[in-house]
Amino acid sequence: MNWIPSENRYDKMRYNRVGKSGLTLPALSFGLWHNFGNETPHATKQALCRQALDCGITHFDLANNYGPPPGSAETAFGEILKNDFRGLRDELIISSKAGYRMWPGPYGEWGSRKYVIASCDQSLKRMGLDYVDIFYSHRFDPNTPLEETMGALDHIVRSGRAQYVGISSYNSLRTREAVKILNDLGTPCLIHQPSYSMLNRWVEDDGLLDTLDDLGVGSIVFSPLAQGMLTNKYLGGIPKDSRAAQDSSLNPDFLNEKTLSNIRALNDIAQSRGQTLAQMAIAWVLRGGRVTTALIGASRPEQIVDCVAALDKSDFTTEELALIDKHANDANINLWAASAERD
Repeated sequence: MNWIPSENRYDKMRYNRVGKSGLTLPALSFGLWHNFGNETPHATKQALCRQALDCGITHFDLANNYGPPPGSAETAFGEILKNDFRGLRDELIISSKAGYRMWPGPYGEWGSRKYVIASCDQSLKRMGLDYVDIFYSHRFDPNTPLEETMGALDHIVRSGRAQYVGISSYNSLRTREAVKILNDLGTPCLIHQPSYSMLNRWVEDDGLLDTLDDLGVGSIVFSPLAQGMLTNKYLGGIPKDSRAAQDSSLNPDFLNEKTLSNIRALNDIAQSRGQTLAQMAIAWVLRGGRVTTALIGASRPEQIVDCVAALDKSDFTTEELALIDKHANDANINLWAASAERD
C-alpha cells in the first residue's frame, strides 16, 4: 500500500523567514549526512524521511559526498522522491553541496568552476531532479579565487539548476567577501550552514551570527547535538554501536572526562526543564531567533519525533542560560575549523 503523508503535518511545525528572502524553512531540517549510505536498509531511509515530513519538516539537506560511498545518499533520496514523495516536490526544499572530494584527479573537489558545476549536474542526475532549491559551496577553497566559486554558484542559479545558493563553514570575513560578490552578481546568498552546538561555539567567537544578522543572510546550523554527544547516548560511557566506538566522524578522544562531566551537568539542567538533553540542545541553538533552522539527523524515526518536541519548550530564563553557560564550554570538536580559516 502506498504511503500517504499526514494531513496534519504542517500544524505544529514552526516556519522561520530565511534572512531577508521570501523563503521560510522549518525550525528543524532533516540532514542525510549519516544513515543514508549503502549500509543502511532502504526501508529505514524511507521510514526516516516519511517521519520527517509527517512532523512538518519540509527541508531535506544533502551533499554530493554523503554516503558511504559518496553519492549514495543522493541516489537513495532520489528513489524516495520518485516513490514515497511522488507528487510532493513543490512542498519540499531540497539542498545539496559541492566542496569535498568526489572523484579522482585534480578536478574532483574544492571550489573551481569546473568542479562545482559538474558536481551539481551529477547531484541532479542522482536525485532525478531538474533543480535543487538550495546549492552550497560546502567549504572555502583557499586556492581558488572567491570570485570563481561564487561565479559558479551564480551560474547554477541562472541556468536553472538551483533556486538559491548558500555557503557552509565560511568564517565571518570570508562570508562578507562571498556575500558581496554574490550581491554584485545579482544572486544573493540565501543562507549559511555552520556547525554550532553547546560544545562547539565558534560562530559566537568568530562573530559569524552578528555578520549574518548584518547581511540579512539566514542560517542553518548543523551538528546541534554535537554528533550525538548532546544526547543520553554517552552519559554512561561509549556504546559499541556508536559513532565514537567506530571512530568514524566522532573521535572518541572528544569524550574525555571533562567534556563528559559538562554533558552530564547539561543533562541535569535539561531534566529540570522537563526535556531530554537533545531537546534542550536544539532549543538552545534556536534561542533568540538568530538561527533560522537546526539541522538534525536520525537513525530511528522516534528520534525525529523527540527532536521536534524541542519546540514545545523553546524559551529559556536568564537564570537557565547562565547555568547552561557554566557547562556549555567549547570542547574543541569543530572538525570543520580548517574550512573556516582566513588564510
